[in-house]
Amino acid sequence: MRAAWYDKQGAARDVLQTGELPAPEPAPGEVRVRIELSGIHVGDIGKRQGYWGSVMTYPRVIPHGDGVGVIDAVGNGVAAERIGERVWVYLAQSYRPGGTAAEYTVVPADRAVVLPAQIDAAQAAGLGIPGITGHRAIMAGGSVAGSNVLVTGATGAVGRAALATARRGGATVLATVRRAAERDAALKLGAHHAFIAGPDLRDQIVDAVGAEAIDLVADLAFDKNIELATDLLRYGGSIATYATGETEPAVPFWQLAFKNVTVRFLSNDDFPEAANQDAARDLTAALTAGDLHYDIRATYPLDQIAAAHEDVEQGSGTSRVLVEI
Repeated sequence: MRAAWYDKQGAARDVLQTGELPAPEPAPGEVRVRIELSGIHVGDIGKRQGYWGSVMTYPRVIPHGDGVGVIDAVGNGVAAERIGERVWVYLAQSYRPGGTAAEYTVVPADRAVVLPAQIDAAQAAGLGIPGITGHRAIMAGGSVAGSNVLVTGATGAVGRAALATARRGGATVLATVRRAAERDAALKLGAHHAFIAGPDLRDQIVDAVGAEAIDLVADLAFDKNIELATDLLRYGGSIATYATGETEPAVPFWQLAFKNVTVRFLSNDDFPEAANQDAARDLTAALTAGDLHYDIRATYPLDQIAAAHEDVEQGSGTSRVLVEI
């Protein structure tokens, strides 16, 4: 099969190779998917570069956790009727060496999610890592019906999924963005209120919903937003955060403690499998209904995967980059 891989961590052009590798065979409980489109997420970049202290636990890695394709083989214990299903795949390269940057990948059967025919493959090809993270940020604490939810970076890959999940869950959704065009996009995506981040951000939010009226903050920059979140949260509120600039940020302990705030730190590779499956179901429904949409910035052929990785490293987080297999 045609595939891309790396045998050591480093810069994209230094370590990524393309060529022929043996096609994998599905083990019991697995399916094999012939990949059409492979999605790239910042987590894929980090694993390849060795960010966050990550190391290679396999001598060779085919990158990317997300993709879209068709099941062409099944392992023992999986119904043969699944052959021919159009699916989107998540966590293909989580604690496994073989991701979706190849003609074929194998995953546990539950991680190949049936994709309705009306959904464009490009919309689902990069859904897994950011989509499930955004869903978990909203739903880890239970129902958000009737809550005020603040989503920071709401037009990013994770933010869009968090926004859609909160809105569909019955919350009033407040979104923060960096630019005026992103504010319009957040409102189009379903936010009830959208604010451009700046010195008066707190005042804008208070004017919209009142002081200390936020129940949940779904946050992409814990180090930068912790003071704002602490100020805006009501007693018993929560923060769900999945990224930070500073690895050891200062935390206003007593202010959080006096409000009995819960802080959840999220890592996509390690969510409970039941939560992954709940997210997969809800995200597919959101795509089907048109409540979740991703802007696709570029699609690269497999032999240009290094350029695709560089695009992700340098480009806007509000649009996606795909690799066509």
